[in-house]
Amino acid sequence: MIKPMYIMEKLKEQVRNYQLISQTVISYEQDGYSAYQNYLYKRALYGLDSLTEKELTSMCSKKKQRIINVYKRAQLTLNKFKQQLTISYSNLIFETLFPNSPITQFLLADNETDEKFKNTLTFKDLGIEKQDIIAIFIAEGILPKNFLDLKDAPNQLPRLKYEVKA
Repeated sequence: MIKPMYIMEKLKEQVRNYQLISQTVISYEQDGYSAYQNYLYKRALYGLDSLTEKELTSMCSKKKQRIINVYKRAQLTLNKFKQQLTISYSNLIFETLFPNSPITQFLLADNETDEKFKNTLTFKDLGIEKQDIIAIFIAEGILPKNFLDLKDAPNQLPRLKYEVKA
């Protein structure tokens, strides 16, 4: 009969050897954007929530307000885009399943978005990727036209003439 202590010791040794021999490789998804590009993208998409406490305390109120304004414009633009995508998906479904129905003709005639309606579907549900959002932001002027060419942050000098840090 084999002793239980002997089995436990042997198992522990096998686990140690496995951990020493195995090479775990973790690979993260790379999006091809620089740190500065990701910073601008997140700042537009998430607003002040994308900034650290240190950045927020050292930032002047006018810059905070500019970030908030860009964030609001970005959210309105994304909501409109998500509505347009949802309308096109639903139109495709109705066209395919009920091509001769009068309600289909009525739904296909109306393609307008509603600014008061908030589309709560996720980007993943709609198949929207980061590249799509960046393209929309560039087209709408939320991100700079040269966004794809930016690699490093430009000079960190104050941009406002009378900037005062509180």
